[in-house]
Amino acid sequence: MPELPEVESARSVIDRAALDRLIVEVDDTDDYVCRPHPPGEIRSLLLGHRLVAAHRRGKSLWCDTSSDGPALGIHLGMSGKIVIADVDGSEIDGGDYWEGRRVSGDYRWSRFALTFSDGGRLLLVDPRRLGRITLDPPVDRLGPDAATITSAQFKAALSRGSAPLKARLLDQHFVAGIGNLLADEILWRARVHPGRPVDELTPREVGKVFRATQSAVTDALDGGGVHTLSIIPFRHAGALCPRDGAPMARGTVGGRTSWWCSAEQVI
Repeated sequence: MPELPEVESARSVIDRAALDRLIVEVDDTDDYVCRPHPPGEIRSLLLGHRLVAAHRRGKSLWCDTSSDGPALGIHLGMSGKIVIADVDGSEIDGGDYWEGRRVSGDYRWSRFALTFSDGGRLLLVDPRRLGRITLDPPVDRLGPDAATITSAQFKAALSRGSAPLKARLLDQHFVAGIGNLLADEILWRARVHPGRPVDELTPREVGKVFRATQSAVTDALDGGGVHTLSIIPFRHAGALCPRDGAPMARGTVGGRTSWWCSAEQVI
């Protein structure tokens, strides 16, 4: 799934190139991507409006619309990009880095589109068809954003229950924006095993994980995505930890495939 940096890339594209443009047509005919809205419902509620602000919390992206129109929620799925295509042939895009098959001007996998009065379009291009378009998404159910969470909020997120640490980091109700790859990077930087129960963490360990979260999120945003982070190329069989040369270990934590340093991240 796209993680916080990829969704921020898509949000930034909308913020730079799609705001304050009058919506004159909407393609919401993909009833799987636009579920539970039937074809035509999103169109009828967005025509004549403008996108006026683009927001992100964690992995969730949504846009406010003019004149008290509904919020437009956009989920990128596993391979989605937001593409802003203009009539002069120029385009910019942002979103998931795995989607490498598309070249400029290829909109075969467009699942949803807004057409603006100047002829430009905003498209959700999604080869795997796992994205979602919804109106008024329930973003208030999400925890604090991983890019801006405070130390106090982070400690509170880890203070309840006995879930494995990685599972808690992945729970969007506690901390929004951390996905599987980013969680492995954070815990590798903090030198904490992903399976440690949160109620067994020492205050020092909680502080290490918080600081690792800050640094990993910042580096991923600056680098253009989670794929640029240190441990990601070493999440495979036979790999050695780039910090100490110990074998990388693999297991399932919280239902997700996880990788960690066998020497430094011990439970």
